Amino acid sequence: MSTESIDADRTVDSRGATCPGPMMDLVGAIRDAEVGDVIELLSDAEQSTTDIPAWADESGNEVLAIDDAGDHYQIYVRKT
Repeated sequence: MSTESIDADRTVDSRGATCPGPMMDLVGAIRDAEVGDVIELLSDAEQSTTDIPAWADESGNEVLAIDDAGDHYQIYVRKT
Protein backbone atom coordinates (compact mmCIF):
# COMPACT_ATOMS: atom_id res chain seq x y z
CA MET A 1 0.00 0.00 0.00
CA SER A 2 1.35 3.41 -0.95
CA THR A 3 1.85 5.67 2.04
CA GLU A 4 0.41 8.55 -0.01
CA SER A 5 -2.99 6.85 0.10
CA ILE A 6 -2.97 6.37 3.88
CA ASP A 7 -4.80 8.96 5.98
CA ALA A 8 -3.46 8.83 9.53
CA ASP A 9 -5.80 9.75 12.36
CA ARG A 10 -2.83 10.68 14.53
CA THR A 11 0.91 11.17 14.06
CA VAL A 12 3.34 10.24 16.81
CA ASP A 13 6.78 11.79 16.36
CA SER A 14 9.38 9.65 18.13
CA ARG A 15 12.38 10.84 16.15
CA GLY A 16 15.38 11.12 18.44
CA ALA A 17 14.03 8.59 20.93
CA THR A 18 16.04 5.44 21.54
CA CYS A 19 14.44 2.01 21.75
CA PRO A 20 12.09 1.16 23.32
CA GLY A 21 10.83 4.77 23.20
CA PRO A 22 9.18 4.67 19.76
CA MET A 23 7.43 1.39 20.61
CA MET A 24 6.15 2.74 23.92
CA ASP A 25 4.91 5.92 22.21
CA LEU A 26 3.04 3.82 19.64
CA VAL A 27 1.54 1.52 22.26
CA GLY A 28 0.22 4.55 24.17
CA ALA A 29 -1.30 6.02 21.00
CA ILE A 30 -2.93 2.69 20.09
CA ARG A 31 -4.43 2.41 23.58
CA ASP A 32 -6.04 5.84 23.17
CA ALA A 33 -7.23 5.15 19.60
CA GLU A 34 -10.55 3.79 18.41
CA VAL A 35 -10.75 0.51 16.48
CA GLY A 36 -9.97 1.30 12.83
CA ASP A 37 -7.84 4.36 13.60
CA VAL A 38 -4.50 4.63 11.82
CA ILE A 39 -1.46 5.84 13.73
CA GLU A 40 1.56 7.17 11.86
CA LEU A 41 4.78 6.66 13.83
CA LEU A 42 7.83 8.70 12.87
CA SER A 43 11.00 7.03 14.10
CA ASP A 44 14.66 7.28 13.22
CA ALA A 45 15.45 4.06 15.09
CA GLU A 46 16.03 1.34 12.48
CA GLN A 47 15.01 -1.30 15.02
CA SER A 48 11.46 0.07 14.85
CA THR A 49 11.11 -1.44 11.37
CA THR A 50 11.33 -4.93 12.86
CA ASP A 51 10.03 -4.35 16.39
CA ILE A 52 6.76 -2.70 15.35
CA PRO A 53 5.67 -5.48 12.93
CA ALA A 54 6.54 -8.12 15.54
CA TRP A 55 4.51 -6.26 18.18
CA ALA A 56 1.60 -5.78 15.76
CA ASP A 57 1.50 -9.53 15.04
CA GLU A 58 1.41 -10.31 18.75
CA SER A 59 -1.13 -7.63 19.64
CA GLY A 60 -3.45 -8.22 16.70
CA ASN A 61 -2.96 -4.79 15.15
CA GLU A 62 -2.06 -4.25 11.48
CA VAL A 63 1.01 -2.61 9.97
CA LEU A 64 -0.22 -0.97 6.77
CA ALA A 65 3.12 0.32 5.51
CA ILE A 66 6.68 1.16 6.43
CA ASP A 67 8.27 3.93 4.40
CA ASP A 68 11.94 4.90 4.50
CA ALA A 69 11.85 8.70 4.30
CA GLY A 70 15.65 8.99 4.29
CA ASP A 71 16.41 10.31 7.76
CA HIS A 72 13.50 8.52 9.46
CA TYR A 73 10.83 5.88 8.95
CA GLN A 74 7.08 6.39 8.65
CA ILE A 75 5.25 3.39 10.07
CA TYR A 76 1.48 3.18 9.70
CA VAL A 77 -0.45 0.95 12.11
CA ARG A 78 -4.20 0.32 12.18
CA LYS A 79 -5.82 -0.54 15.50
CA THR A 80 -7.91 -3.67 15.18
